[in-house]
Amino acid sequence: MKRIARQFLKDTGGATAIEYSLIAAGISLAIVAAVFIFGDGLQGLFEAMPAALSAATAEIETSR
Repeated sequence: MKRIARQFLKDTGGATAIEYSLIAAGISLAIVAAVFIFGDGLQGLFEAMPAALSAATAEIETSR
């Protein structure tokens, strides 16, 4: 029984999986925070983009 307990305490195979899951959770939180902070600004940017592209296309067409 002591041998099994010692082997269990020396086993570090699961530690790597836990570390990777903590890193993934941190990255996920960073993405969620970025979307929360910059979401409205990005939405405005993407809503304004079609009008800007149309104006640029019209300017190119008139300069030909």
